Parts: sequence; C-alpha cells; structure tokens
Amino acid sequence: MKLIKNVEVYAPEKLGVKDVYLAGGQICKIADEINLPEELGVEVIDGTGKILLPGFIDSHVHVLGGGGEGGFGNRTPEATLSGLTRYGITTVVGCLGTDGIGRDVNALVAKLKGLKEQGLSAYGYTGSYQIPVHTLTDSIVKDIMMIDEFIGCGEIAISDHRSSQPTFAEFARVCADTRLGGVLSGKAGIINIHLGDSPRCMDLIEEVVEKTEIPITQFMPTHVNRNAMLFEKSLEYAKKGGYIDFTGNEDIDYWETVCDEVRVSTGVKRLIDEGISTDLFTFSSDGQGSLPLYSADGVFLGMGMGQSSCLLKEVKECIERENIPLEIAIKAITCNPARALGLKKKGVIAEGNDADLCMMTKDLEIDTVIAMGQTMIQGGEILVKGAFEA
Repeated sequence: MKLIKNVEVYAPEKLGVKDVYLAGGQICKIADEINLPEELGVEVIDGTGKILLPGFIDSHVHVLGGGGEGGFGNRTPEATLSGLTRYGITTVVGCLGTDGIGRDVNALVAKLKGLKEQGLSAYGYTGSYQIPVHTLTDSIVKDIMMIDEFIGCGEIAISDHRSSQPTFAEFARVCADTRLGGVLSGKAGIINIHLGDSPRCMDLIEEVVEKTEIPITQFMPTHVNRNAMLFEKSLEYAKKGGYIDFTGNEDIDYWETVCDEVRVSTGVKRLIDEGISTDLFTFSSDGQGSLPLYSADGVFLGMGMGQSSCLLKEVKECIERENIPLEIAIKAITCNPARALGLKKKGVIAEGNDADLCMMTKDLEIDTVIAMGQTMIQGGEILVKGAFEA
C-alpha cells in the first residue's frame, strides 16, 4: 500500500494537485486529500513539487536483441529490467525483427515471461519480418488466442529490401488471421508493420484497408519518420483514422546528417498543424534493435542500436523545441499506445487502473517509477534489478 501526497497529476490530462492511493497493484483512489490511519502501515511518498505521469509504454522493443545484419558479430544484447524501468517504462511490447531464426518466438515468450516475473508488464507480437510467419503453435490465430503475452503479429516488414516481399494475398491473409485471433481472444489483434525506405511506402496496408473488411485501426505502422517521403504518406494515412508510430532516436542530430529522417518533435508539430487527432500518434524506441545503415546500392555501412531512453527524450523535445503541451506529448507513450494495443488498464491514471506510475521533477527528470504497485526506482536510484544485472 502506497499513498502519494500533494503531487501534480497528468492523467495524461492535467488534474491538478492530488493524493493518489495505491493497493494490490491498482490505483484505488484519487482525491484532493486522502488521510489513512497510521496503523495500516501505508508507505507515504511526498510528491510536493513533482509531476505524476502514467507509466510509459514502449510498444516496439527487441527484448531479445536484434539480429546481426552485418554478420553474427553485430547481434545486439537483450533488454534488461532496469534498462527499461530507469527510463520510466512499466509496460514493454517485445518483437522479433530481421532475424526470426537465431532469435525465435519460443525465446521471445520465455523472455517476456521472465520480465513479467521481475515485475514489468510484458506483451509481444508473434512472428518477425517474414511471411510465412514463424509461429509458436501451428497458426497466428492460435498463438494470439492461447499465448497470454501475444497481442498481435509483427513486426512484418514491407517496402524494404530485407522483407520477404509478400504479395497482396499473402499479406492480407496474415492481417486477417491476426484480426481473428484478436476477436476470439478479446485482445487487440494488432498488426505491427515495419516500414522500409522503398517508394512503395504503405501501399500494401492501404490496399488491404481498401479491398477487405479489415479496419485501418488494426494496423500499427512503425518507423513512419524514417524519411521525408514516408512521413508525408503517413500524415495522409493518419487523416483517414490510422495509427502512426514514430521511432525515437537518441542521436537524431547525427542521423539527420546521413539521411532525411524526420525529427520526432518536428513530425508531431506537423501532425497537430494538419489537424490530425492527437489520439493517433505513438512513440516507440525500437529498443535493442540493430539500426543498420546501407548505401544507395544496398551495401552495409555500419550499425547503431535503438535505446528505450529515447522515449522521454522525444517527449522533452516536443515540449522544448515545439511548445507542445506536456499533456499532449505524453499521450504518445501512455494512453495512445494503451488504446491501440487494447491494454485497457494501462496508460491512464484512473481509479481501477494498474498502478504503473512515473513521478518526475518539474524539468521531467525521473524520480520514482512504480510498476504494478512495486517501486522500481526511487529518488533516481534503482531499487529492483533483474537476475544477473550488475
């Protein structure tokens, strides 16, 4: 049991200074003042002068690490518990990418279960870049129905030289099976789509939406800011009601010099200026994923790695560079991904929701992180580490 006193709450909408009572891993009460008997032994946390936000959701993390696109020596390391919570992340969605062989869905489920045992909320997508999809059971539908952690399928690659170059029929069947799995299990059944640099952009997604009964909200296209052409297409897509996912970048100042990646804060400002709903954009980190750089003729030039730390950095840039209000910027890593992914008790500070919270200083430095009611970070210090973390 915990009682956070006198904290400014962004739910993400601004609620003002409140007391927030947590018990049993849930938010039990939010009020102007809550007083409880001392004999209950409730831990009291002083939130005076601080901001309380929902715990962050990173909806695209290569929790097993990424495959080595420059050879086996470039395989990236796995995600760790404190490597996520130290950046305010209380819910992670794991995926496989280019390499669905050296890193497979069996290992992915095991990793997600491990993170859950350590206190994080952990979900995932069945499959990887390739179609036919490599599943844990004998079908996408069964994976989503019977594996608690799986909420959809992905990251399926299109418009990319590393994809399996699926036909419309192949892609549509994967989308249909993923939606059906979601319908039958009461999950989102989301199709997480990796978008590459090809001028084909989002053509396959738009064709499925146009020619089938699968709704546009069933898709989560990611990396929409990887180049200017794709970003412009994504704005038109969002105007039709589709979600778009920006990939954060810790070193955008460098990447802007070698490619035309769109800075996240610039992209969000465009989205707002275009009158697109602020319910339709999300940020994810591509954490632990390999970030290969190729020449125009497809020659591998070098490798970087996605970092979950970029989510909070991108929120800060939205506020500082583009004067976007905190309550709008923070939606990208709280209520918006929760809604898109069908995580009904996540992303919003509300009574009855999971006790996933980040308490920040006024300049948005992390002070305390609580995941399912357990304090992971306090006073900026890591309290809970995963097995074998130093």
